[in-house]
Amino acid sequence: MRYMLLFHYSEASEDTIGAEAIAAGMRAMAGYAATLEQAGILVSGQVLQPSASSTTLTLVDGEPRIQDGPFADTKEQLGGVIVIDVPDLDAALEWARQAPPLSWGTVEVRPGAVHIEAGTWVASS
Repeated sequence: MRYMLLFHYSEASEDTIGAEAIAAGMRAMAGYAATLEQAGILVSGQVLQPSASSTTLTLVDGEPRIQDGPFADTKEQLGGVIVIDVPDLDAALEWARQAPPLSWGTVEVRPGAVHIEAGTWVASS
């Protein structure tokens, strides 16, 4: 079963948390990704740029509205995601407990419903 680990945390710049903290976080995430890869469960992963670089599309009266920046005005932003393929929720939660972003934010664990393989929608199981 595929699960997505969504990492939510307060965005901070190098000016506010320091280059050493950023480097330590990057090392922690690289180690975590390597551990997932060695376990054979890593499907994909992505660290996102700050939410200020996002562009949001919504429909207003049937017409697309493009807005710079995130749609939601929250203190925590989605900072990255990892997709893992594990037997069940308990296994996904165990891997989520080891995710470095848990130290500085929230890790949301959400099961996949469908995914695309070779251009075809496949139900997650």
